[in-house]
Amino acid sequence: MYKVETRDVNLFYGNTHALKNVTMGILEYQVVAMIGPSGCGKSTYLRLFNRMNDMIDGVRIEGEVLLSGKDIYNGGTRVEEIRKKVGMVFQKPNPFPKTIFENVAYGLRINGISNKKFIEETVERSLKQAALWDEVKDELKKSALALSGGQQQRLCIARALAVEPSVILMDEPASALDPISSAKIEELIWELKKKYTIIIVTHNMQQAARVSDKTAFFYLGELIEFNDTKELFMNPKHERTQNYITGRFG
Repeated sequence: MYKVETRDVNLFYGNTHALKNVTMGILEYQVVAMIGPSGCGKSTYLRLFNRMNDMIDGVRIEGEVLLSGKDIYNGGTRVEEIRKKVGMVFQKPNPFPKTIFENVAYGLRINGISNKKFIEETVERSLKQAALWDEVKDELKKSALALSGGQQQRLCIARALAVEPSVILMDEPASALDPISSAKIEELIWELKKKYTIIIVTHNMQQAARVSDKTAFFYLGELIEFNDTKELFMNPKHERTQNYITGRFG
């Protein structure tokens, strides 16, 4: 069974048809990269899985979006529950104006967890998973805003991990970072795939080639091609894919 799946999904922003009949399945513990020119629907597709498109006025969605086989858009599904299972990391690091510790503990506290020992253990584990613990373990009371951009992004990853999701969505997580920080995020993605299913939107095709098991190419709201990453880059099946990855448009 697929960990996440869409079946014939169409999404409209008012009269704009932003996603067109997108059917795709992603297995557990896979990293899937989504590539394509700006405005092609890849970030819209990513946001289906934690229902962030719900926040936009005039959005209409048809088709099925499944998490572990269950349609997350049916009437009985609570959005809060979905967002616990599906973590999100944004393009720009967005730490809260709180301490490093409280940033990571935030999701636990809003979910009603107050056990001090459990929170401390979870914060430490999450920071270790995000490859940040060694850099901040003696400064947990320091403001998260004092961290570098790359550290802030890893802190946001730790914050997403603290509530123990099974899927992590990353919307261009390294695009605002310098090359060294970007490389750390890429290494981290490889580590995290042992425990999580990861979907990443990236404009950087080299990054997609380095970090993902499979790649999806979107164009004008359509899923043009979805294949093993190596196969898609070395031997694309569609002319549009070939044109995009060789830089003829985009």
